[in-house]
Amino acid sequence: MEYDKSQGISEFRNGLKKLNISLDDNQMEQFLDYYQLLIEWNKKINLTSIVDFIEVIRKHFIDSLSIVKVFSPHKEKILDLGTGAGFPGIPIKIAFPDSKIVLLDSLNKRIKFLDEVIRKLNLRDIVALHGRAEDFGKDDAYRETFDLCTSRAVAKLSTLSEYCIPFVKVGGAFISYKAGQVATELEEAKKAIDILGGRIIKTEEFELPSTDMSRSLVLIKKVSKTPKNYPRTAGKPTKDPL
Repeated sequence: MEYDKSQGISEFRNGLKKLNISLDDNQMEQFLDYYQLLIEWNKKINLTSIVDFIEVIRKHFIDSLSIVKVFSPHKEKILDLGTGAGFPGIPIKIAFPDSKIVLLDSLNKRIKFLDEVIRKLNLRDIVALHGRAEDFGKDDAYRETFDLCTSRAVAKLSTLSEYCIPFVKVGGAFISYKAGQVATELEEAKKAIDILGGRIIKTEEFELPSTDMSRSLVLIKKVSKTPKNYPRTAGKPTKDPL
């Protein structure tokens, strides 16, 4: 796919500057390689409807890295739940190579893509896992072991909280990437977040640079252990939110 590399890099650097993130030449090349792999694999499997280079930069790369508005990923152990094509986990890993990342997704064909990205970009301390949050969230090897759980998944915050908070250690955080305003959704999710051992700390609302897309980052701190019966069995958190 033809694309304007220089214009895209200039757009990317402007967005990074607003986030106070600087990338060296190798990191920038990793993002370019990631984009090319994304486009190549997207012809075979459905990874994203956004394929234009500058749009990917704005709506995937910069959006993923906007996490720095509420959390510093340096040296943190992070789970990206429902990672899809690797957002936000892979951009975070490229920009903050000292982070330790686990990418979890329920579709194995996406995991094969992510394995290829990890290999081609020569990334370390990152692994892509195939499975469901309901199963991994009950596994002692993963439950309450992460400093941070992130998700850009499209689901109600109450549902996402039941999937994500069990992975976070007490003192850690869950950050949900949301589109638009989230006041009503936050209100509806307060009970679930409390039951699961979380507390809403802040919501950062902003617009993605050079777009009219409003975004919100919801920062939830883990203040107490999650009761053992959560997450509930497959489908329950979605069909019957807390």
